Amino acid sequence: MSAQDTPPAVELHVHVEGTLEPELILELADRGGVALPYVDLDDLRARYAFTDLGHFLELYYANMAVLRTAEDFAAMTTAYLDRAAAGGVRHVELFVDPQAHLARGVPLAAVLEGVSGALAAAPAGMTTGLVPCFLRDRPAAEALEVLDALVRADVPLLGIGLDSAEVGHPPADFAEVYARARAEGLHLVAHAGEEGPAAYVTEALDVLGVERVDHGIRSLEDPALVRRLAEAAVPLTVCPLSNVRLRAVDTLADHPLVAMLDAGLAVSVHSDDPAYFGGYVDDNHRAVADVLGLSLAQVRTLADNAVEAAFVDDTRRAELRAEVATWAAAQESAPTS
Repeated sequence: MSAQDTPPAVELHVHVEGTLEPELILELADRGGVALPYVDLDDLRARYAFTDLGHFLELYYANMAVLRTAEDFAAMTTAYLDRAAAGGVRHVELFVDPQAHLARGVPLAAVLEGVSGALAAAPAGMTTGLVPCFLRDRPAAEALEVLDALVRADVPLLGIGLDSAEVGHPPADFAEVYARARAEGLHLVAHAGEEGPAAYVTEALDVLGVERVDHGIRSLEDPALVRRLAEAAVPLTVCPLSNVRLRAVDTLADHPLVAMLDAGLAVSVHSDDPAYFGGYVDDNHRAVADVLGLSLAQVRTLADNAVEAAFVDDTRRAELRAEVATWAAAQESAPTS
């Protein structure tokens, strides 16, 4: 599957800090006078060999040191949106980690102004939404304080999420945070079942009341949960290249994506942290189609599932459905080699 053959994409699982490409890291460091422990670009790139989620997060948080001003956050977000548009993204719901920046002394206003300003100026034809995430390895009381500040800020918020180190940090710890967000009318998503057990997916549904599960690949370990997810059409935003790089699966050929499709799960494909994992959403679509031998019908199902999982109004959903249908029709009529 070539670049132009990937479907119009709805990107629901991407962390803006994870779109920070090595070149931009060094550019922002130079601009802001930030000292980094890298000799050069090659040295920085060489650090991108991760053994697990924790190893990745160490580098992920360290590189955030270059993000200090609203202009820095805007530059990062704009760079991502331009690359996403080139890869066929038509709608994006962008994660951001406010606590990671507040802990470094960066004002919340700088984070929100930079990211939301860039989203408001997204490429023509692309719709966007902002989904701040809370770090599950930080206290829930801190998350509540940040949520209050987010709600008071004059920035449109689509929803909230839960991310960072999963093992040992169950979703239930954040029950009060999610109840407060629900009362504010925000959409609810959470990472669960990536490195953590299938039970975390159940907990995210039952205790947090999430509308979408981010990752969820370990759901397959619980047949009753699989049936529940399929019957309720709970969206699962899966990130195949990320799963390989973080060793959640051994190789892409081992990825459970096809098993999830066969089980009738509402799974879709996303990029997670594309600058670190070697692939944006179009790269992920291309990789799974090639390595897993997906049919056009399966690729379309993945694209359709993302459209149905998006937090958009009926008019926008109909537009996105039509774009995927038009693309699929063109693929069906294209000559085969």
